[in-house]
Amino acid sequence: MAHRRAKQSRGMAAKYRLPRKKVAELSCFGGERGAVFSRFSYTRLSDGLDVLRSDAATTIHDPENKFRTQKAMMMYSIVLATAGLAAQAAAACSRAALQEVAAAYVRAQADGKPTLLSLATNTSYAENDKPLDIAKGVLSQPITIDFNRSIYDTTQCATFTELTAATSKHPYVIATRILLDDDASKITKIESVVTDSGDWAFNATGHLYWTRQEKWEPVPEAQRDTRAAIQAAGDAYLNQWGNSTLPVPLGTPCTRLEGGAYTGQSNPSANTCRMGAFPQPLKVGDRRYIIDEELGAVDIFNGFPWLEATKPDGSVPSTNFIRVERGLIRYIHELTVCETPHCGR
Repeated sequence: MAHRRAKQSRGMAAKYRLPRKKVAELSCFGGERGAVFSRFSYTRLSDGLDVLRSDAATTIHDPENKFRTQKAMMMYSIVLATAGLAAQAAAACSRAALQEVAAAYVRAQADGKPTLLSLATNTSYAENDKPLDIAKGVLSQPITIDFNRSIYDTTQCATFTELTAATSKHPYVIATRILLDDDASKITKIESVVTDSGDWAFNATGHLYWTRQEKWEPVPEAQRDTRAAIQAAGDAYLNQWGNSTLPVPLGTPCTRLEGGAYTGQSNPSANTCRMGAFPQPLKVGDRRYIIDEELGAVDIFNGFPWLEATKPDGSVPSTNFIRVERGLIRYIHELTVCETPHCGR
């Protein structure tokens, strides 16, 4: 009888089929002399499902321990169900799913067809921090896209894409962040910084030339910075705008692409990212982040205070797209919208 119960217990573990990828080790105890299950793990098959396995189980020595054994099995089922749900949620917002979303966005913008995107019924859309009917925005205008670069935030279930449209009839450089629901099936928010002629240092041809020269390849796993470290590097750069004495983890080389102006043109192997002091103290607020540890990148949507001459106490929409390598900033792309030509400067 004891042998049969132990066999049934192992069979129960074997019949649960879960995605291949080890995500947890679970332990469940059935009392002092009851069934003990330890170090459960499961993996994900490329074509679907596999069997949950345990590398340890004990036989039931005490027939009177039936209640404890049943309780243990119930505890095991609850823990397993919880782990399974968490794994499904994580899998739903996979990097592959986000890559598909970003690719669909590029196609939609090229064709001027937002309908190519899987939008939620209440998707919010904004350009340059102003809510807008998506049918009246730049996303509904076909443009020729010469180059694009995207990053993928599996923690937030979000993407960021930078588009360069230098040869388009109307040249643009556009930065777009897209937020999705928990299962990555619907887009809930689209926010874009849309720059064109008259915006700060705008030159789509220059932007295209220099962004193509840069290498934003995946960072080897052993060398990847944490999410917190990547964000901290970006924040340090923006914090220094308001206080030039603050330290910033700039690497060598480090180059900044500001609109279409490139700081590394004359000396690409140097650190040319250092910012001089602004004429007045300022605080860069309204920061919104998309972070990709695999590419060592963070994009920060933010307000840029002071720059617009007609708004000395206000801000204009801006974005800073930053590559971090071994904790040090390698590339910075800044796009800033002006309300008057060249922000009145």
